[in-house]
Amino acid sequence: MDILETNRLILSEQTEEDTAFMLDLLNTPSWLKYIGDRNVKNEQDARNYILNRIVPSYKQNGFGFYAVRLKADNMPIGICGLVKRPGLEQVDIGFAFLPGYEGRGYGFESASAVMQYARNVLKLGVILAITVRDNTASIKLLNKIGLSFKEMVRLPGDEEELMLFESVA
Repeated sequence: MDILETNRLILSEQTEEDTAFMLDLLNTPSWLKYIGDRNVKNEQDARNYILNRIVPSYKQNGFGFYAVRLKADNMPIGICGLVKRPGLEQVDIGFAFLPGYEGRGYGFESASAVMQYARNVLKLGVILAITVRDNTASIKLLNKIGLSFKEMVRLPGDEEELMLFESVA
């Protein structure tokens, strides 16, 4: 189901049809370095990741990580969306793109649309984001869409300290 549309992109709920794309995305060097290995090594793992980790959020929360597709050919190029993460009191925004689509403004375009959706449709007053210290591209994008660094945090079960960003309406 399509959720948002921008000049160049369509953001839609992920389905099993996104299995091959998610297998690729979750194994890109930038995903593994900045987000972490989700142990998705084949199409069955990717299908399970979508069905067990992505899809339930749409039903439970009314939002989640959406596939970002090019309007021109419906090709999935990344994900962007909102998640209610254990250890954070508010919803946070996240995004990731296939390497060939980084640095082309798709992150800003999709994340800006998700921020507007969060504010105008979901009526969220506070939106958070987390990232590792050395992910300068994400930090720059988070600042560009209106989030500011708040503090360093550790999520439950995670040893790594993360940068927490916040935007208050």
